Formats: sequence, structure tokens, C-alpha cells
Amino acid sequence: MSGAWRGVRLWRQTAVAFGLLAGLAAHAASAADCPGHPNALGTSRTLVVDPREHPRIGTMQYRETLPLADHEVVLTFDDGPLPRNSNQILDILAAECVKATFFTIGNMARAYPEGVRKLLAAGHSIGTHSQTHPLTMNRMPIERAKQEIDDGIASAKAALGDNSEALAPFFRIPGLLRADKVEEYLAEQGIQIWSADFLADDWRHISSQRVYDLAISRLEAKGKGILLLHDIQARTVAALPRILETLKARGYRIVHVVPATADRPATPTEPQEWLLHPPADAIAHWPEIPHFVFASLGSLPVPARADFEDAQDVAMLQETSSSGPSWPEPSEIAPENAAVALAAPASNLFELQGGLDVALRGAALSHHNRAVSSNAHEARTRKLSRREARRLANGRNARVAHAGHQGHGGAANARRSSGAATTHRGPVKQLVQVRKRHV
Repeated sequence: MSGAWRGVRLWRQTAVAFGLLAGLAAHAASAADCPGHPNALGTSRTLVVDPREHPRIGTMQYRETLPLADHEVVLTFDDGPLPRNSNQILDILAAECVKATFFTIGNMARAYPEGVRKLLAAGHSIGTHSQTHPLTMNRMPIERAKQEIDDGIASAKAALGDNSEALAPFFRIPGLLRADKVEEYLAEQGIQIWSADFLADDWRHISSQRVYDLAISRLEAKGKGILLLHDIQARTVAALPRILETLKARGYRIVHVVPATADRPATPTEPQEWLLHPPADAIAHWPEIPHFVFASLGSLPVPARADFEDAQDVAMLQETSSSGPSWPEPSEIAPENAAVALAAPASNLFELQGGLDVALRGAALSHHNRAVSSNAHEARTRKLSRREARRLANGRNARVAHAGHQGHGGAANARRSSGAATTHRGPVKQLVQVRKRHV
């Protein structure tokens, strides 16, 4: 990127920043200047566009839209003027000091020229919407389409009279039914085609509440953009005050769009600003890494260790390393209670009453009781005969006796365990008492 282009870009960005600041100031001023409405929504700023630089806008059909910041809205109204409803729309906008863009139909302008002049007197932008509002411009012969466009412009200019130059070169195709040849013709005439970014479906047979809901929900989904409404609809008249109130409550700002003239240059913008959601790489740019060109590629000598050492420092380092580390000596101070000795527990403190034989016998009998209980449970579960249950119990008793023999190492213990098991038919309880001694 050349230095001259960087300078132009910096100038444009500065101009845009100043434009936004001026718009905020205009918003505060316009809201404060509304007679009897100090808390009016107001018009945040005026955007000047060149139709020849951006001939088609509105993301419902085209790639580009108006260069709006987040939470900025452009209000547009089609099909008027119709005094019964259009005049109420003008009063609602005036009460909030809001400026909009109106696309008039030629037949309506001829029938109600005073309504077109009211738009101009209120400071709104005036575009055209064909002569008869045909919903066939996408398939009619191009000559017929040209006549619809030209006659609609002529009718609006006739209604404006001496102020015909105030008509903006803005055009909205009826029903948004675009065609390539129609768009080419309008571009040749220097007329900007306006589509929209979102609708409120107010031309349908729906309630004013539904109009409000659609306008707000679709705006919230987009975050900014061109809203298309119809000033001839009673449901729009009923919904508009709530729409404006909600825009104010949620921090949206109204932008007024006017065409560029010789005395009024277009607002400086960047190409990516004409996209509803510009790509991430178009929002911020990190500085590029410079490309260095070296005059020569000669090598430098490798530094020696002596280049970084001083003779005195080397001597001190050698002396320190030869003497070895001097770690602190461990403390030899005895603790204050080093001479205190605790009494040793007596050997009979842990004796069992009856000795180890009694304890082992008790453990074996306890195991036998659990085995007998388990055998009885198995007998009940499997419905075994008494002989089978006794045989199963004797087998378990034999295993218990064998375990006692292995643990104590004597045949007498095994016989005593077996005898105890065969003598007692019911539950056997053996109490092992441990003598407690207090120190």
C-alpha cells in the first residue's frame, strides 16, 4: 500500500469519526429541539450517499447496504401520499424529530400533490416508486418498465413544482421484483435502487401488534439496517409510535439519508462499511512484518569467553569455587524437654483373658455360627432334605475345624472345634472378655 493511499485512508477514517461525533451531537440537539418533547428519539446523523458509486443497496436482494454503524436504522415508507394515513405518519415522526425517506407513487402524487410538498416541508427525503405500482416489472418489456420509472419521476416533480430539484435520485422497485434490464436502466440514469434489510409485513392483513413484533424482532436479528414500511396503512400508523419508543429504549439511532450534490459531497466511507456484516479481516488489520533487505551477508566472529570476563572477577570466582560451599552448621542445642521420659506400658496391659487359645476358639465358633445360618438359608432356598442339609453342614464344620488346626498348629484344637460344632445344635455364643487395665 503506497504512502499516498495510506494518507487518503487515514483522512477518510478521521472524517468518518468526526461524522459520527457530529451525528451524536446532532441527535442530542434534535431531540432537545422538539417542542413539547424533550425526550424525543431525534435523528442521530445525516448520511450523504452518491448513487453512482453504490447503485444498489439493501441486503434483501443486494450485496451492499447503507454504511451504518451498529444500532443505526433508516426508516423508509412506500406507496404514498395518502392524506388519511400519511399525515398521521408525518405527525408521529415530527413528534420524535425523526427524518425518513418516502418513495411516492406517481398516481398518488398527482392525486395528492399537497402530500408530497408536506414531505419536503418536513425535511424528509423523497424518492419514487413507479407510476402505477405494477407487480410485473420483473417480466414486463423494458420499454414499459422505463415508462413506469420516468412517469413516476415526472409526477413527483410536478407535485413539487419549483422545488422539483429536491427530488432524490432514489427508486424502489414495486414489490422488490427486480430485473437486470431495469437495474441497468436505473444505473444509467444515475438513480440508486433501494431494496431493504428487513420488513414488517405491514401491507398484509395483520394486526398492528404483529407489525410491531416483526419490525423489532427482525431489527434485533440484523442489528442495524433499512426498515421498509408503508405510510398508507392504518396498521402502520398504529404500530409506529411503539416502534419508535422501543428504538429509543433499546439505544437505536435514526439516520437520515440524502443524495450527494455539487455543494454536498458524499460522506467518506470505506468499502467494507457498505456490507451489513463485513468479514473479520476487513475490520482490523495488524501491522505487516517489514521485509528487510541486507546490503551484505558477511559473518561476524564468534565472541570468546575472555571478551566478557575481567581478570579480578575471574580470580574471585576461582577462589570461591575452590573453598567449597559454606553451609550453616546444624544446631546442637537440646530442646528444653529432652530429659523428660514417658512411662513404659506394662506387659500385662494387652493380655487376653483365657489366653490365645480361647480367642482363637471363639473366632472359629463365630465363623461356625455364620456357616450354620448360611446352610439353613440355602436349605430353605433350595428346599433341600434334612439329610442333605446335615451333610452340607458337616462339610462346612470340617472345613472350619481344618482352619482352626492350621491356625493353631495342634490336633487337640481341631477336635475341640469339631466337638463344639457337633454338640451344639442351635446358635452358639462365646464371650471373650478383655481385661482393661488403667495406667
